[in-house]
Amino acid sequence: MRSEPDGAAEAVAALSDQTRRSLYEYVRATRRPVTRDECADATGVSRKLAAFHLDKLLERGLLRASFARPAGRSGPGAGRPAKRYELSDVEWTVSVPDRRYDLAGSILAEAVSRCPAGASPAKTALAVARERGHKLGTQWAAVARPRRRGPGRALDALGKLLESLGYAPGRDGRELTLFNCPFHALVEVDRELVCGLNRELLSGVVDGIGEGPMDVRLDPHDGRCCVVVRHD
Repeated sequence: MRSEPDGAAEAVAALSDQTRRSLYEYVRATRRPVTRDECADATGVSRKLAAFHLDKLLERGLLRASFARPAGRSGPGAGRPAKRYELSDVEWTVSVPDRRYDLAGSILAEAVSRCPAGASPAKTALAVARERGHKLGTQWAAVARPRRRGPGRALDALGKLLESLGYAPGRDGRELTLFNCPFHALVEVDRELVCGLNRELLSGVVDGIGEGPMDVRLDPHDGRCCVVVRHD
């Protein structure tokens, strides 16, 4: 599942045009690759207009394209392969404020599949969250590690990664306050578990980026995430 804010917003915006949405709905309903001519005939627009909108949907990742000749036609004289469109396997989600239930869901699903018989599913979920955070941190550090070190730069760098995860961080001196919980709705189900997942995920991130000693602690407060990160 894709959940990058910019890409998701652009994908949703692409469907705001009625003609474009009609073409998308037709492609989805056919459940097979279709040509521009088929799309134009089905929606009552010109082939040129259909091609324009179909390619816009392609650019936004909502469709994918392939080329093929009509069935039964091959070899010299068969003509050029026609461009065909079908649904892509990319999924987009948009939420305001930013939520990452896909991330929470994948952590919990992995924890269920890995939990040994008789062990605590909650403890396994916390371990998985820390591992996932560490992986995110190391991947980020490999491409975005700041050239200059120091508490301020380390926190700013960490803030960029946490922003991409939906935490809406704000820096105050040596501390990052997280003004959004990406797992907000799940808190009502099990606050202790969800807050623990946040703490372990972010502890793993901090370990993964390797930007000096940082304290990741629980500091519950209304209107923001329960976790605060401080550079010691």
